[in-house]
Amino acid sequence: MQLNQIIIGAAHTVSRNIENINIETIEFDSRKVSKGSLFVAVRGTQVDGHEYILRALAAGASAVICEEMPKVVPDEIPFFQVKNSAEVLGIVASNFYENPSQKLKLVGVTGTNGKTTTVTLLYDLFSKLGYKCGLLSTVRNKIADRIVEATHTTPDPVQLNNLLNDMVESGCEYAFMEVSSHAVEQRRIAGLHFVGGAFTNITHDHLDYHKTFANYLAAKKKFFDDMPKTSFVVTNIDDKNGRVMTQNTKAKKVTYSLKNVANHKAKILDNSITGLHLDIDNQDFICRLIGEFNAYNLLMVYAIAVNLDVDKNEALAVLSGLTAAEGRFEYMRNEEKDITAIVDYAHTPDALEKVLSTIDDMLEGKGRIITVVGCGGDRDKEKRPKMAAIACDYSQQVILTSDNPRSESPEQIIKDMEMGVSAKNDRKILSITDREQAIKTACRLAQKGDFILVAGKGHEKYQEFENKRRVFFDDKKILSEQLIINN
Repeated sequence: MQLNQIIIGAAHTVSRNIENINIETIEFDSRKVSKGSLFVAVRGTQVDGHEYILRALAAGASAVICEEMPKVVPDEIPFFQVKNSAEVLGIVASNFYENPSQKLKLVGVTGTNGKTTTVTLLYDLFSKLGYKCGLLSTVRNKIADRIVEATHTTPDPVQLNNLLNDMVESGCEYAFMEVSSHAVEQRRIAGLHFVGGAFTNITHDHLDYHKTFANYLAAKKKFFDDMPKTSFVVTNIDDKNGRVMTQNTKAKKVTYSLKNVANHKAKILDNSITGLHLDIDNQDFICRLIGEFNAYNLLMVYAIAVNLDVDKNEALAVLSGLTAAEGRFEYMRNEEKDITAIVDYAHTPDALEKVLSTIDDMLEGKGRIITVVGCGGDRDKEKRPKMAAIACDYSQQVILTSDNPRSESPEQIIKDMEMGVSAKNDRKILSITDREQAIKTACRLAQKGDFILVAGKGHEKYQEFENKRRVFFDDKKILSEQLIINN
């Protein structure tokens, strides 16, 4: 594409004439630059792309976008000076792929918990309604029926627009994507056009990156602040920040609730291991998903579908047959011993509490909860004692173990978690660093009527150690094998 077309919509000053310059690729990693590349120097959390401008030029970059001009600017190479190169990266990436988000009905979902479940349900719902759809999630990306493995909750702007363009070329009409707070803060979604956005909830998470809860909330809120008036936003008003999220948006506001007056309202009539029985907008509804948190997820998906002009009854009919995303309250049973095991991605205090309270409600005092839980290394340390405390509050036995320790000592992470265990709960705790042994121990301790929760990793099929070394690991596989062995 011609350079003068790529830079449209990005405020800039340019060092020379840019007529008849063809761009083959857009890169923000100087190691990937080749002849014909447009190099965008982005200031990251660990690396500043401005330090690699000379390397990009040596590799054949045809043009450079930067915030700060180098001391010497080559006469033959156009340099664009911009205020925020991360923002401009999103704009030029969208232009380069001919603005694919404008050719789709793109819906973004943000919040601490529930993003993966809701976008997956939306993808499944609209696919079963006969539409070709795209999915961008933590678990996986999909282009119609083709699976593209995910590496981040929200990809970088170039990869993101490439995926959206693939969706357009594959005939997709809708795309549903998770929007992380990191993606908003780092401007990964700049240049995209959303027809709709939705808010699930917000609780303690990612403070290692955002530093304060106020910053975390502001990052989420910016997604809605930037929505155009032609879009709609769906918000959970049972969350105390639900109305705050949309108070400055220009978009049409739609509310949903289980507890307050809202545009879309649901009531839980029954919640058991076999599924939920709900009243949604005065319609009887039964589905396979479990727990109050999934009642919220289903209600939000329904509200989005209705605002995308899907018939209410048709939406509910299809939703009744859907299941949750991989690693989200996935359960298996040893019928003979009456033992139920659940794998869930819960890795925040709020998510863990919601999952455990759901299990506690289903037990009705007739069995025990055995929880296996750890915390990730190089991440928010403040939540470690909270996670252990919540596990102890709801469980009769807690096994603290390794999650993804990354560069930290697993033993130290567990010690940090143990700080949240009160004296009265100390007897409930076992600390087993080896995650496989922790899960096997939970299975050996389980008795008739018990529930085993293995929390924190969900869909992940690896453990991550120092230097980003990954080792295959699957909670669900180990649980399944142990339940069969114990049969």
